[in-house]
Amino acid sequence: MNTLIKRILDSGYSDCILTEGQVASPLEGSDQRRYGLVNRALKEGSLLRLKRGLYTLSSNLRSGPIHPYAIAQAIPSGSYISMETALSYHGWIPEAVYETVSVTSGRKTLKYQHEAFGQFTYFPLALNKYKFLQSVKRHKAETQIVLIADPLRALMDLVAYRKVVWTSMGWLENGLRIDTSHLLKLSLKDFDKLKPVYKHKSTQFFLESLKTEIIRAKKNLRNAHD
Repeated sequence: MNTLIKRILDSGYSDCILTEGQVASPLEGSDQRRYGLVNRALKEGSLLRLKRGLYTLSSNLRSGPIHPYAIAQAIPSGSYISMETALSYHGWIPEAVYETVSVTSGRKTLKYQHEAFGQFTYFPLALNKYKFLQSVKRHKAETQIVLIADPLRALMDLVAYRKVVWTSMGWLENGLRIDTSHLLKLSLKDFDKLKPVYKHKSTQFFLESLKTEIIRAKKNLRNAHD
């Protein structure tokens, strides 16, 4: 077994996403020797490069698979899973999503493609920084803990990114194919929590209009049952 891989396993990092420093720290000797061991492990396939300076062990050396969401969190710091990816995770949209979409605290759209783990895309949004993680919760994906937007937050992030203008429920029900039953489970608190999140007035108007429509739909439903 490659000395590098043995040291990583012995150090208890086998299930971690590893930085350049974590890979190099267990090794002794010159930089050239460490570089050679890393390259050998990459060629053997026991070590996988996610991007420059970021690695993981191959699946046969881990106690469990690594989830793409965990990789998405590690590629840039300061991001969470959102938009179609989060909506699919919560079961709000019927289509499978083959791209892991995140919202980033940075200023640029980022895209990464990995042959084993797929495509990762990161979008910056016009958000108030102190509310960046509002309605974003920790979830367990395989053995890793990841940050995923709640359904309404994921939906409104998508609205903010696409600059969708509110007209009716049609875009939600026919465009995204969101079942009305999911929307009716939202509470007024869910909407109120997101009021201070978005900077653009059009996004705030969409949020308030959707809230009004949900209140009306719930009232009509109650009246129909009376």
